[in-house]
Amino acid sequence: MASLTNEESVSEAHSGKKSKNIKSQVDESQLLTVPDGWKEPAFTKDDNPKGLLEESSFATLFPKYREAYLKECWPLVQNALGDSHIKATLDLIEGSITVCTTKKTFDPFAIIRARDLIKLLARSVPFEQAVRILEDEVACDIIKIGTLVRNRERFVKRRQRLIGPKGSTLKALELLTNCYVMVQGNTVSAIGPFNGLKEVRKVVLDTMKNIHPIYNIKTLMIKRELSKDPELRMQSWERFLPNFRHKNLTKRKEPKKKTTKKEYTPFPPQQPESQIDKELATGEFFLRESVKKRKKLEEIKVKQAEVLTKRQEERNKAFIPPKEKPVMKRINKAPSESKIDIAAIKAKVQKAKTKKLGAPVVNPVPETNTGSDKKKKKNKG
Repeated sequence: MASLTNEESVSEAHSGKKSKNIKSQVDESQLLTVPDGWKEPAFTKDDNPKGLLEESSFATLFPKYREAYLKECWPLVQNALGDSHIKATLDLIEGSITVCTTKKTFDPFAIIRARDLIKLLARSVPFEQAVRILEDEVACDIIKIGTLVRNRERFVKRRQRLIGPKGSTLKALELLTNCYVMVQGNTVSAIGPFNGLKEVRKVVLDTMKNIHPIYNIKTLMIKRELSKDPELRMQSWERFLPNFRHKNLTKRKEPKKKTTKKEYTPFPPQQPESQIDKELATGEFFLRESVKKRKKLEEIKVKQAEVLTKRQEERNKAFIPPKEKPVMKRINKAPSESKIDIAAIKAKVQKAKTKKLGAPVVNPVPETNTGSDKKKKKNKG
């Protein structure tokens, strides 16, 4: 009986541990997911009644062409920053904007937002969009693209690809990420939520790496549809997303003559044998000079004999008769069935002789019996 009670107590302890683990896992998953419609409470003066201890300031330069626009909208900028008690100054001589905190400033992060605001205004972002940075759930990202591509012409083409025909690609990116995107010079400025800014940065960098933005836009559209389904929210979306492979359409032309490199060896090549080394190897070095001369003469005679035979062969080629072609036997054609009319041919020839160019056809002269005329003349005589 005692053993049964011990087993039951052990099983209860195990079940209790399991239930605690399941509860802790559920609690962790609930903590990670932010409930829909939840907003962080705004930072008020009651959270920091004493204010800031030190004064902090930021300054940025702006180009000459932005001077006229900044003059117009400067009162609006001062009003927007006045709500958070931040002082802003516009220096047209130096071409700079400065923001700094005051004694009334209670929000320590307000100066960071003001710094981002003046940066965006200097980067040709309109005031209506730049003011959104002062909100809590909005951030900005300035992406530098000037140094990503070396060739200037290629850089301009890829930047234009990001904008698209009549700004259609940029508009699609703004709708999918809920961000405002401004392409100006060597930078891309983006304003919006944090998740959208991350996607915008990825698309911009991929475009500069010669990956067309339409591929990333397609994946963003699929992700947008998948996020609407609550069942797929905690699952992996890799099986739904497309896999685009990079294809090299233009193949590099290979050279006609390929040179194969020899294997690298740290040792130098073997030294070629000298004439003395060759004579030592064959044993000629130890012969007398008379014997060496005799050998050289024999070699010269052999070479001369070879040259003579070659010359004689070339001379004899002229006396060799060429090959005659085989004689083809003529085959007499069988006589044609229709016999040639000689009288008709003679008449045609006679007509051609009497005919003149441009004159009417003359009637043929009738043939006279010359033999009978001669006989008559003889009889008369």
